Amino acid sequence: MQCGRPALTAATMPAVHSKAIRTVLRWQLFATAACAAVAGLLAGPNGALSAALGGLVSYLACLAYGMAAASSQVTSGRLEDVGGALLGALKAWGIKIVLMFVLGGLVLATYENVVGVAFVGTFVLTAVLFSGAALVRADG
Repeated sequence: MQCGRPALTAATMPAVHSKAIRTVLRWQLFATAACAAVAGLLAGPNGALSAALGGLVSYLACLAYGMAAASSQVTSGRLEDVGGALLGALKAWGIKIVLMFVLGGLVLATYENVVGVAFVGTFVLTAVLFSGAALVRADG
């Protein structure tokens, strides 16, 4: 235990309870696979890997967003005030943006054969898909 908090394990990690976020994460995986297949045909193995990494960066950042939102007051039913909701949403959004920059920079710094169009194109497509969460119906 650190600072009075339980250790982070699979049992204590917040799950993504939002159907909309889970659905959009699935869309991101499908789009990543499709982009990797097309990039592989057009640019070879480096294109396929670049597209897969672009989608993975966006997917992991959005997954972290969903987990942060699930652990905040916004989605846990403990909403006590509007300020708490806003703070939780901004915290989740900030985590997503920081991870996008860090993971994207890590890929660009370490993978010397990255195909920029495939990497950035898939990243942008999957990041935009995440905004589709607002279109997913909460019921059924």
